[in-house]
Amino acid sequence: MNMHVIADAVFYIHTDIQTTEFFEGIWPIPEGVSLNTYLVKGDKIALIDLVRDWNDAPKQLEEALASLGIGLGDVDYLILNHLEPDHTGWLREFRDRNPRAEIVSTVKGINLVSSFFNIHTGLRAVKDGETLDLGKGKTLAFFETPNIHWPETMVTWEAASGTLFSCDAFGSFGALGTKGFDEDFTEEEHRFFEGESLRYYANIVSSFSTFVERGIKKISGLPITCVAPSHGMVWRKEPQKIMDRYLRYAAYAKGPAEKEIAVIWGSMYGNTKRGLDAVIHGIEAEGVPYSIHRVPDEHISYILQDAYKSSGLVLAMPTYEYAMFPPMAWVLDIFRRKHITGKTVLRIGSWGWVGGAKKDYEQAIEGLKWNSLESQEWAGAASAADLTALEVRGRDLARIIKDA
Repeated sequence: MNMHVIADAVFYIHTDIQTTEFFEGIWPIPEGVSLNTYLVKGDKIALIDLVRDWNDAPKQLEEALASLGIGLGDVDYLILNHLEPDHTGWLREFRDRNPRAEIVSTVKGINLVSSFFNIHTGLRAVKDGETLDLGKGKTLAFFETPNIHWPETMVTWEAASGTLFSCDAFGSFGALGTKGFDEDFTEEEHRFFEGESLRYYANIVSSFSTFVERGIKKISGLPITCVAPSHGMVWRKEPQKIMDRYLRYAAYAKGPAEKEIAVIWGSMYGNTKRGLDAVIHGIEAEGVPYSIHRVPDEHISYILQDAYKSSGLVLAMPTYEYAMFPPMAWVLDIFRRKHITGKTVLRIGSWGWVGGAKKDYEQAIEGLKWNSLESQEWAGAASAADLTALEVRGRDLARIIKDA
């Protein structure tokens, strides 16, 4: 656990989680993730967001508080911006250790405290704009930001230091090590965290991009000098940078996004792959950047990251038992769940004794609002004419993306 000073009587405590366990049970975190907790001290003490019992995070939290001369029993208020278990998993144990602390959240959040943890007393439901005076010039204000990314979510604002405690908003994957603030990291490290913030957004938040825009608009009048999320670095030098980044990510949901193409492919015996190579030659001839991902070899987390930020997609798959190649069908199901809309898409693929992927594919993408170019399929090995046509299709897609 690392403890940092944000401002007078405002502290930032983070623990790095290094694990082979998936985040939310689905997203890999090979470079770890931080769990951030904050403490604001006036006459009363408020702890903002908690941890789950993950890599000894509760023990590390206690040690960090002890370094400030504070025990768990000294906490007067526990502010829960969001009730997802990575921020609340240790709540029952906290309450057992400190039965007098008042738990503060939105009305919906307090309902979840009761249903998740069977805690029914010592609760305070706060409304949008309500404040909590801690004394000594420290006042917390609460603003509801529903669906970033659960319905009960809020952010907490401490005016004296200009700090916005934003929970999952403005978060990122990636362990922090001994560093904590944006000014502490090198340019290379910032590039890494920019990638991990995009992957975090695409995996966790992308379905709720409209609410991200609404939430940022709601807090835009606050004189924010520090953005303190519950995962990732605290932005004290350039707080606007991470907010602008999230606005850019939110805009990707409606399209167009970046002038790039995400190529996602699967091939059983190489016939679809040879056709895809021709498409890629066409894309390269037009000079449009592209990423490439093979299914099922690559985890959907990374496919989502590039698909979400790209204006164009190439989906290359063979027909498998009269339908889509199953790993690609799963990718499209995730795209539907994560609202990967507004893309220009080319689908190609081979078939053996009979087709069928085209019909299955068209049913799967209903509702995604894609600009779908005409699919191209071929039987068995692609002919020279097929390969020439596929290269042209790659060029056509690339030109559309360049002109978007």
